Amino acid sequence: MTSTTPVPRERRHTLHFLKYARAHAPVYLDTEVDMSAIRRDREQTGVTGRPPSWVAYVLYAAGRVLAAHPDANAALCGRLRRRVVRPAGVHAKLAFDKSLNDVRVVLAGLVPDVHTASLPDIQDRITRIRDGDPARMDEFSGTRLLHRLPPWLGNLVFRAVAHSPQRRPGVLGTLAVTSLGHRPVDGFHSNGGTTITLGVGRVMDRPVVRDGDVVVAPVMRLSLAFDHRVIDGAAAADVLGDLVGALEQFPACGRNR
Repeated sequence: MTSTTPVPRERRHTLHFLKYARAHAPVYLDTEVDMSAIRRDREQTGVTGRPPSWVAYVLYAAGRVLAAHPDANAALCGRLRRRVVRPAGVHAKLAFDKSLNDVRVVLAGLVPDVHTASLPDIQDRITRIRDGDPARMDEFSGTRLLHRLPPWLGNLVFRAVAHSPQRRPGVLGTLAVTSLGHRPVDGFHSNGGTTITLGVGRVMDRPVVRDGDVVVAPVMRLSLAFDHRVIDGAAAADVLGDLVGALEQFPACGRNR
């Protein structure tokens, strides 16, 4: 028997975001990353404590890369008078699979200043958001407000924040990252509402060629969506290439503990 129910209030923020994101012009790139250097670092860290997650390394490297590519960290703001805004820092919006009032939803947690934050600090922030109760955390107070507002008013509030040069970085971030690597997903593409969105797949041992020999290495599929209104394909490819290099040559990107 067919049943019909209202859209849960807890999903209103997702609907507001998707309506806003329709204005973007996303183009998608993807590649594979040899994560051998990251695995070695995780193994070394695991001797004395719990190693950072794969995603923490991606945020760490991406923060340094986007700091070197300020146009990729920029955003279009305003509705009547469009302007390109380049924030001073790189702030990552990371998608989390959460339960709010027994409704399964995606909530975006902000990991600020990933261009300067240490790897442990990034992991601490991820852990806090991952393990926290979204019904109580201050980080999600704005989202809970959107759930309480009538849909038309919530959409206006969301758009006002998203188009504000001052408030946008603290809500939408300047870089979006989403990961399905904890599930059997190799790769996927997503538009996170920022100029650059990274999609992180699972890390799997796969055959790779090194110096003419076939060896087994941990490989991760990494996708990059870019907003073509802000940057072009060549610039986006530079960002993706630099990010691959930063991960494969870690800690050459300048690790700080």
